[in-house]
Amino acid sequence: MNSFSKLSWLSLTLILSACSVLESDKIDYKSAVKTTALEVPPDLTQLARETRYLVPGAAVTASSLTLSQPSQTATTAAAVMGDVRIERAGNQRWLVVSRPADALWRPVNDFWKENGFVFTLEQAELGIMETDWAENRAKIPQDFIRNTLGKVLDSLYSSGERDKFRTRLERNPNGGTDIFISHRGMIENYTDILKSSTVWQPRAADPELETEFLRRLMVKLGATPAQATAAVAVAPISKSSRLATANGQTVLEVDADFDRAWRRVGLSLDRTNFTIEDRDRSKGLYFVRYVEPSADKGEPGFFSKLFSGSKADTGPLKLRIAIVSKGSASTVSVQNATGAADNSPNAQRILKVIADDLQ
Repeated sequence: MNSFSKLSWLSLTLILSACSVLESDKIDYKSAVKTTALEVPPDLTQLARETRYLVPGAAVTASSLTLSQPSQTATTAAAVMGDVRIERAGNQRWLVVSRPADALWRPVNDFWKENGFVFTLEQAELGIMETDWAENRAKIPQDFIRNTLGKVLDSLYSSGERDKFRTRLERNPNGGTDIFISHRGMIENYTDILKSSTVWQPRAADPELETEFLRRLMVKLGATPAQATAAVAVAPISKSSRLATANGQTVLEVDADFDRAWRRVGLSLDRTNFTIEDRDRSKGLYFVRYVEPSADKGEPGFFSKLFSGSKADTGPLKLRIAIVSKGSASTVSVQNATGAADNSPNAQRILKVIADDLQ
């Protein structure tokens, strides 16, 4: 076959591929670690975590939480499978497992590797692991020629999307472990109408992807595929949240007790690209930071627009997210780095972002 024929064959392959239908109902991840690193905005990077994590009634280190044994069996629910159950609040879901965190770290870690991911962050003492950016190859068009040639032309195809997942293992008051999975996505967009160059930009978190991996993790932890699918479908939905005003400050009211509000707010912060630098559950505080991606000269993204400060306000924004509960109701507010009430426009926008995610 001459050079012209080879080129024609390759062109035909690409054209046919572009016309095929995406298989969005499948997941087949391949880590992007061996490819060119994505130019990610600063708000998607992670700090090294060397702080302590607290639970109500005691000041203990994260390592002692990880090594703790369960004090009692977790309560049952309609979505229980063995010692694993899934809970739902709005579009958020998480697993509750009646096992200590140290017994879950290895199987959860293996789970992500088995699904095609590698890690950029593994801190067993804090119960946090985060995958590298990976591509869902199942989103790439599947046509006769590509299926025939297999990996020969595999490198020529790209979905134009990358995903990463953060998993947090946190001890709950019953002595078991709550497992949270949060998704972050990037999409490759053209920078001009000529389509001469591209840039990677953040895209919205995908709750359906989070749910699918929670379902798969349930299977990894002992449920059958049918049981895990049923559990995801019947997970109960909690009440909504709303913005309100208390003592002249904008707050977020959540129809949930402290345990559930704490879990939901933490997962929202993970989803919305804030870095949780520390947390003190005994005081209901998340210590977070946000770095506006002002170094990007292109069109500002969602979080760049969220904070509308001047160019001088380009350093890390450090805040506290406070949760105060009374019975089955909780109030979420924003504090500045010193612990004083923050009712600035930025603080109000942050609460609005959390409120939107909690629906």
